[in-house]
Amino acid sequence: MSSSGLNMSRRIRRTPYTDRVEQHGVRGFSVVNHMLLPKAFQPTVEQDYWHLREHVQLWDVSCQRQVQITGPDAARLVQWMTPRNISRARVGQCMYVPLVDDKGGMVNDPVLLKLADDRFWLSIADSDVLLLAKGLALGAKLDVTVVEPDISILAVQGPKAEDLMARVFGEAVRSIRFFNFDYVDFKGTRQLVQRGGYSKQGGFEIYLNDSRMGSALWDLVWEAGQAFNITPGCPNLIERIEGGLLSYGNEFTLENNPLECGMGKLCTLDGTVDFLGLKALQRIAEQGHQREIRGVMFDGGPGPACGKPWPVKVGAEQVGQITSAMWSPRLKRNVGLSMIARSHWVPGQAVSVHCADGVIRPGEVCALPFA
Repeated sequence: MSSSGLNMSRRIRRTPYTDRVEQHGVRGFSVVNHMLLPKAFQPTVEQDYWHLREHVQLWDVSCQRQVQITGPDAARLVQWMTPRNISRARVGQCMYVPLVDDKGGMVNDPVLLKLADDRFWLSIADSDVLLLAKGLALGAKLDVTVVEPDISILAVQGPKAEDLMARVFGEAVRSIRFFNFDYVDFKGTRQLVQRGGYSKQGGFEIYLNDSRMGSALWDLVWEAGQAFNITPGCPNLIERIEGGLLSYGNEFTLENNPLECGMGKLCTLDGTVDFLGLKALQRIAEQGHQREIRGVMFDGGPGPACGKPWPVKVGAEQVGQITSAMWSPRLKRNVGLSMIARSHWVPGQAVSVHCADGVIRPGEVCALPFA
C-alpha cells in the first residue's frame, strides 16, 4: 500500500510522469479511467488555488485517455455518439461534445480533436467510452478502427503558461487559438499541443505520443518553469467550482441528459443530425427538462468536505443537492454545484444547504460561472 492509501496493482495504471510526481511530493492520488491522477501537492487547497491563479503549474493528467477513431466511417461513428453537429469541425479544432446513449443519458463529456477527416480523438472523462465505441462500430458494421493510443497528457496551466510554453517550444505556440491545436518538435518527434485545459486560468495540454519520453518532457518543462515560479499541481477544486467546470460522476452521470447539464446549445435536435439518442432528447426537450445545473453560493463559514451530496432545500422541500463544494477565499463564501429543480432554478432563489457537519447554511442559486 502506498502513502496515498491506494493498494497499487497493474489494475491501477501508473503514468509516464508518476515517477516525477512522486519525487515532487504528491500527497495523494485519485483513480480516473483506471489510471492515477495526482490530487494534492501544496499544504492546502487554498494555497494551490492562489498559486494557480497567479503563476503556472505542471499537471499530470494522463488519466484523460484518448479514444482514437479512424477510417472511412470515423466521422459517422463520432456523430452517432453526440448530439453536437460535428460536420463543420476543422482539422486542428477541438470541440466540447456531450456523448449520449439511446435514452439521451450522458455517457461522457470529452473534448473532440479532429486530426484528419478520417481520424478523431475523444479525450474522455471517467467512463468506458472505448468499449461503447467498439460496440457501436461492430453493431453497425462501420469501417473504422477504435483503439486507445499511447497518448499521455501533461498540462501547463496558469497565467504564465503561454510564456513558459513559448520558452520551451518557440514563439509559434502563442498563435494557437483557444480550443485549437498544432504541433511542436520535442527531441525530433512531432507532438500535439492544444490551448485549453481543466482550469479557467489559461494554459495548454501537451498530448505526448510515446510514454517512454514522459520523464524527459516533464524535466524540460520543469527546468524552464523555474523562471516562472512553477510548481507541480492538479485540478483545483475551488477553481473548478468557481469556473463552473463539471465533473462526470459528480455533477452528472448516465442518469442525466445534456439539457440538464446546461449543454442545450450544443445539441442539434431538429432532425438534421442523426445520433443515438435523438428521439429521446427530442421528447425531453418537448416536455421540458425538470432540473438544470446551477451554482449555489452559501454562508455559515467554511463547510466540511463534500464526500456525499448535501440536500438543497427551500423550506421543507428538497430542490436539489450539492455534489461539489468548497470555501472560496476570493469570494469569501462557500460555492457549490447542484442540479436544481425547474421550479427554483432562477438565480437569486434563496435556499438552505444541509451540510454534512449538521449545519444548515443559507444561500442562493447562482448562474455559472461564479462571478
